Amino acid sequence: MDFTQLPHPGRMMAEVWARLACHDDEDFDAGSGPDAFRAVDRAAAALAARATSGLSPASMTLACLDWWMHLAAAPGKQAELALKAWRKAARFGSYAIASSFDRNFPNCITPLPGDERFSAPAWQDWPFRFWYQAFLLNQQWWHNATHGVPGVAPHNEAIVSFAARQLLDMMSPSNSAANPEVIRRTRETMGMNVVQGTRNVLEDMARKATDQPPPGAEAFVPGETVAVTPGDVIFRNHLIELIQYRGATEVVDAEPVLIVPAWIMKYYILDLSPHNSLVNYLVSKGHTVFCISWRNVTQEDRNLGFEDYRRMGVMAALDAVNAVLPGRKVHAAGYCLGGTLLSIAAAAMARVADDRLASVTLFAAQTDFSEPGELQLFVDPSALHMLESMMWDQGFLSAGQMAGAFEMLRSNDLVWSRLVHEYLMGQRAPMNDLMAWNADATRMPYKMHSEYLRRLFLDNDLAAGRYSVDGRPVSLLNLRVPLFVVGTERDHVAPWRSVYKIHQITDTDVTFVLTSGGHNAGIVSEPGHKHRHFRIHETKLGDLHLGPDEWVEATAPQEGSWWPAWESWLAARASGKVALPTLGGPGYPVLGPAPGTYVMQR
Repeated sequence: MDFTQLPHPGRMMAEVWARLACHDDEDFDAGSGPDAFRAVDRAAAALAARATSGLSPASMTLACLDWWMHLAAAPGKQAELALKAWRKAARFGSYAIASSFDRNFPNCITPLPGDERFSAPAWQDWPFRFWYQAFLLNQQWWHNATHGVPGVAPHNEAIVSFAARQLLDMMSPSNSAANPEVIRRTRETMGMNVVQGTRNVLEDMARKATDQPPPGAEAFVPGETVAVTPGDVIFRNHLIELIQYRGATEVVDAEPVLIVPAWIMKYYILDLSPHNSLVNYLVSKGHTVFCISWRNVTQEDRNLGFEDYRRMGVMAALDAVNAVLPGRKVHAAGYCLGGTLLSIAAAAMARVADDRLASVTLFAAQTDFSEPGELQLFVDPSALHMLESMMWDQGFLSAGQMAGAFEMLRSNDLVWSRLVHEYLMGQRAPMNDLMAWNADATRMPYKMHSEYLRRLFLDNDLAAGRYSVDGRPVSLLNLRVPLFVVGTERDHVAPWRSVYKIHQITDTDVTFVLTSGGHNAGIVSEPGHKHRHFRIHETKLGDLHLGPDEWVEATAPQEGSWWPAWESWLAARASGKVALPTLGGPGYPVLGPAPGTYVMQR
């Protein structure tokens, strides 16, 4: 029996147990029994994962026990925490008395950088200033309590600290209806904010129940208001559509640009509105641009693996570009997971002396996962077992199931701030193209995502030289083409220090850019965007290697967008100018206009 094809895990478990009753010991010796037992395990884990949104109660329990047992056996740490608690209480008491008579008396603690929850002037009024000051002191104490306990495993310490921070964020005074900003809003609207907030709650519940996008997203339709750079689909297989964009100049650089976006979301984050479309920017500067649009997989695609994405994605697209523009090398650029995949494909090409690439560009893409940031809290053997079981049952991982982890990493910005403004204050933030794109969800097949999490994220096989393609290990040390690598300062998906590690596992020239913004907004950073800056420096082969913090100190920031710096970098590596090419070519006819059909899949 093929247990992967069974339905919902509850019915699955019943059917598996029924069939187990029909087996005798000889069946178990033949191997069918153990497979059936593993199916029961996966079905049970899938049920649990649905209840916990994919989080592992075992991981959390073990982490808390590790922390608690070591804290209980550390009298010095206990004494330190007791002393800190007494000092904070004494400091708060003195502050409360003094500030009652002097409104301008300095606060006893200031929020951490980037914490804007208490920045409104109303928080300095009585009694709100006492409330939030007590909260910040409590938050600081819990930080001390969950860090530095001798003997606690670093991973468990990070989990306990993260859990404590989530609980504290949830109980923040800023999330209360007694928030002074909410009170002011209620006075101004005579309570209508409560009415509107209730409407917002009910509307969001209805939209979620009927699988509709958030309000306002319907105004951003691919091919109409976003993803409108002119082009045509010239190739399609089961996994990708390849778009060739129409040129905007009479002559173009000889080497085309092939973009490999992440399949975790739709490709058009790189072709949003005309003013902030990276694709449109490149075309306007005289580049021939191709871009992959990934299929939104279904349960039937459950067995598509990482190798399928390399072969049917990057390599198939590269073959098409070479057929349309024969004899020309290609500047390949990958974003997020697409960059990781492109790195593997480039390393595999180097292994067999395939020299079709002129350069490789990576946008917020990790190649060494030894320090992947707080996402590692959700990927350990226990958590991965639950996540894999849920994907095994469904055949894929949905974007909604991924969104929960990303939201927890920035709960103040993505969860609680939204709750306060939309539900308590009754004010919805206007929808924009980036927010609408973020709501345009996709799925990832079970086998591919499981391989990615195990082989790359958990075991770090690529950086360790253990990742194999066609039965042979590949290494980024074999790359000889120049690299252009972009990290973003506030990236919670691919932290820039993790992205920077590519310096340690390559043996070629690396131009590294650190730009302001986060994982998405830092990449969609068009010229003219206010309050943008970046650092850029090229480390040539043989140069002294600097650590990430040293690199920042040694590299002066520049105002503006990094896009012109990348475009100049590409232009400097062009072999010359050629006439604007036609769309498609022999064996690659125009199949339809961009943005194609795969981007429309729901």
